[in-house]
Amino acid sequence: MKEQIYTTIIFDIDDTLMEFALSEKAALHNTFMEFDLPNGFMDMHASYRAISKVLWNELELGNIALRELGVERFRLLFLEHQTDKDPLDFSSTYLNYLGKEAHLVAGALEVLEQLSHCQLVIMTNGFGDVQKSRLQNSALTDHFDHIVISEEAGYQKPNPGIFDYAFSKIGTAAKAKTIIVGDSLTSDIQGGINYGIDTVWFNPKGKNNESAIQPTYEIKDLLEIIDIVNGSFTQGKEGSK
Repeated sequence: MKEQIYTTIIFDIDDTLMEFALSEKAALHNTFMEFDLPNGFMDMHASYRAISKVLWNELELGNIALRELGVERFRLLFLEHQTDKDPLDFSSTYLNYLGKEAHLVAGALEVLEQLSHCQLVIMTNGFGDVQKSRLQNSALTDHFDHIVISEEAGYQKPNPGIFDYAFSKIGTAAKAKTIIVGDSLTSDIQGGINYGIDTVWFNPKGKNNESAIQPTYEIKDLLEIIDIVNGSFTQGKEGSK
């Protein structure tokens, strides 16, 4: 058996351990219904996703604060669709509903159980109260040694500041045997590269990587992480340990 090469694993939450699209759909639908917009999801979801994508990119670049983003996406959405709802109230209600949604990615719980001998860490750019609520409402809640949230760290992935914050909890000695797992090339993978740790791009849909960002590993199934940690994974490895 090969020597275990990673002892600390940092996981993203959304679209890595949890299916964010399902959570978002349910929370948006419930919020539109509460605000007397029964066709709101059908009519506005495409616009919302486009607006949200731009703003989350701005967040990664440090050009907008998270709480500002939370309201701004609905302000722009209602402006585009000429809807007179209050974006602040809508955002608050949406986040409340979102915190109740916890839909696991296939294999998430099994991976955490099989890696329980490792130091397991959450690192997320999401809203602190929402992400904590979602974790508490899921079977994942007791599996992590540390939960690192951008709001509390004062920095968001890929900024090295959030990694400094994380390693103040993890312990800097762990860095050489730490790996980060996430679905976002620009957030999770670029963040790990910036900080000098190995990276796993979780890419279940087999998207083409058209960027210059090169992960250490690429996987389609979360269970492949177990082989990576144990040093027995070869497919998709960009280099050698």
